[in-house]
Amino acid sequence: MTARFSLTIAALVAALSLAACSPSSESGTTTTIFTSEYGTVKDSGYSIPAVPISKVDKRFHRQIVSYGTKEKPGTIIVDTPNKFLYFVLPGNKAVRYGIGVGKAGFAWEGEAYIAWKQEWPKWTPPKEMIDRRPDLARYGDDGMKPGLTNPLGARALYLFNQKGEDTLFRLHGTPEWNSIGTAASSGCIRLMNQDIIDLYSRVRPGKNARVIVKQ
Repeated sequence: MTARFSLTIAALVAALSLAACSPSSESGTTTTIFTSEYGTVKDSGYSIPAVPISKVDKRFHRQIVSYGTKEKPGTIIVDTPNKFLYFVLPGNKAVRYGIGVGKAGFAWEGEAYIAWKQEWPKWTPPKEMIDRRPDLARYGDDGMKPGLTNPLGARALYLFNQKGEDTLFRLHGTPEWNSIGTAASSGCIRLMNQDIIDLYSRVRPGKNARVIVKQ
């Protein structure tokens, strides 16, 4: 084996190892991008389809970024205008996810906490939504069963205010990967199913699981 051939093989191996979790730079901020994390996922008897991630703007791929904040690790910060959700890590770092947000007239801002979380949740449309969409009335009592077409996707995190009242807003998955980076929802914050599974694994419900939504 020639030295030139050995160097070529080494370069190919290095490139492949970086493809799964590659460092890059955005606005001077070093990031680690998990572009390979969007393949088919087998989960609780469901087969979540792969996301054609090359069609999603790379800004919205899950990544670890430098993030200066006074908030404690474990805090979730939703940057609605830029369509990002940050899960704060120690050491001025955060996991950043691309999100879809509420369309005009349905946006919400404020502080809450995650009271509980659910794998493969049922979806029960609120009364206000049924008033706008009478066709959803069939889900008003028992809700839509969990599944790949359920609007809440593979996971849901439920936001309550400091009085312990349900805000009716959720952080949840979505089968509509092409809505990430847009304002298309009825107010809730949606993530790709592969991302909500990752976020769900990091969150421990309770009043310390703060969520700050910024407009």
